[in-house]
Amino acid sequence: MATGEDPTIWEVDDTLWAALAALLVVDKPRKKPGAPRKADRGIFNGLVWLARTGGQWEAIPRRFGAKSTIHDRFQEWVEFGRFEAAWAHFLAAYDDAVGIDWRWQAADGCLVKAPLGKKGGLARRRRRARTPRIAGNAAASGTC
Repeated sequence: MATGEDPTIWEVDDTLWAALAALLVVDKPRKKPGAPRKADRGIFNGLVWLARTGGQWEAIPRRFGAKSTIHDRFQEWVEFGRFEAAWAHFLAAYDDAVGIDWRWQAADGCLVKAPLGKKGGLARRRRRARTPRIAGNAAASGTC
């Protein structure tokens, strides 16, 4: 971490992680052998980086882990309701500490360039109609 950088902006601090770690545990058997499971904290920090920067999965710095691992773990946490449980826990904690004005809400979104212009999806090229055959010319050939 660079000198003067606020660690709470890009990474989960120790106090927050103490409450968060237990909420993200997923008990499921491994389907395949291989490298040991990566630590949840680094993976979650990658998700924090992704949310804070608005970057793409491909741009996640390697120090958080492989982008595929981060994406797989995020999908796992969502599938097992762990991400929602963590969100609800911290939302309630924030509401108790600061208070949330539920009358005011905002939505965030992203606008991106349409990949293929006005047509939207992949446009299928139309085959040109065959040139209709015409009857042979009965005129004499000029090469005889």
